[in-house]
Amino acid sequence: MIAHVVNPGSSSVKLACASVLPSENPALPGQLRVTLTRAEVPLAGPPGEQDLEALTQAVLDATADWPFPDAVVARGGWLGQVAAGTYRVTPELARYAAQEGRDGLGSVLALSVGEARGVPAFVVDPQSVHELLPEARVTGVRGVTREARFHALNARVVARRAAHEVGKRLQEARVVVAHLGATTSVTAFDGGRAIDTTGTAAGGGPMGALQAGPLSSAALLHLAEGHTPAEVLRRLASESGFLALTGSANLKELEAREASDPEVQAAAAAFVHQACKAIGEQCGALAGRPDALAITGGAARWEALVDRIERRLGWIAPVIIVPGELELEALAEGAGRVLLGLEQPRDWTPPPDGTP
Repeated sequence: MIAHVVNPGSSSVKLACASVLPSENPALPGQLRVTLTRAEVPLAGPPGEQDLEALTQAVLDATADWPFPDAVVARGGWLGQVAAGTYRVTPELARYAAQEGRDGLGSVLALSVGEARGVPAFVVDPQSVHELLPEARVTGVRGVTREARFHALNARVVARRAAHEVGKRLQEARVVVAHLGATTSVTAFDGGRAIDTTGTAAGGGPMGALQAGPLSSAALLHLAEGHTPAEVLRRLASESGFLALTGSANLKELEAREASDPEVQAAAAAFVHQACKAIGEQCGALAGRPDALAITGGAARWEALVDRIERRLGWIAPVIIVPGELELEALAEGAGRVLLGLEQPRDWTPPPDGTP
């Protein structure tokens, strides 16, 4: 099966021609074989201000020499609280995703390219996937609940790979995935469901290259003095972490500096400590011992940090390292599971008025 993958970012649209073949292991039918040919189309401006017709044509031109697709698949935006899975993109879904603040260019572009090719369009594990246990949503403040904002697309594909590494299907496994990079999140998967998460960006997760990590209520109140909520959230999500402590958010550069720079050494020690605590916390959300722990994201390439985390937590479960992000692979696999008949596509319905 061939899927054309569309993944818009802040400055370009990453593209891939994915050849998806069935698993060679009958015991693990979800262990698909995916081969990617990659390309990229630059964006002329912010993602929300694109000329859809021109961008569609640019994608069609960039993929004209690729094998004809069986489907087009993209990263979904904020579609209301939905279960994980692969969703058919309908005009109604695309209109909803296109609204301001919903990061829906992927959905809109997938539908447009799919219609031009005459093939179905899908989105996989939208950013608003929400499968937390009821008790994981409750806080001690009446009327305030926890949201499930985490690296849903990458975390799930990494959880699946970690489960396969220990000989299990994701639906039969307990896996904790730590996505560690510019922003972070640590998520507990039980039977394929993301039952709890630290959250990400300003909403939780350990320290990252840009992300602050956990702060006390008193510290948050102090930060808020004289600043708007938007300013505080921006500082917590994109002006903190390694950047604030060392002057750099470039993890490769920081890795090179660690041996001789006390500031980087102190920040790295704090990063490892917070990551280990967050992973342990999510282990406690599971009903039994995890089958695997997985570390992914940009920081998974920093070998010294990963070694320290593995030494501290290896007694819990095998530690699987999956460096970087596998968003293109995750999208291809999601479409592949539907095209190969391993999974039924989901139909999206609009959330009730007032539901995020």
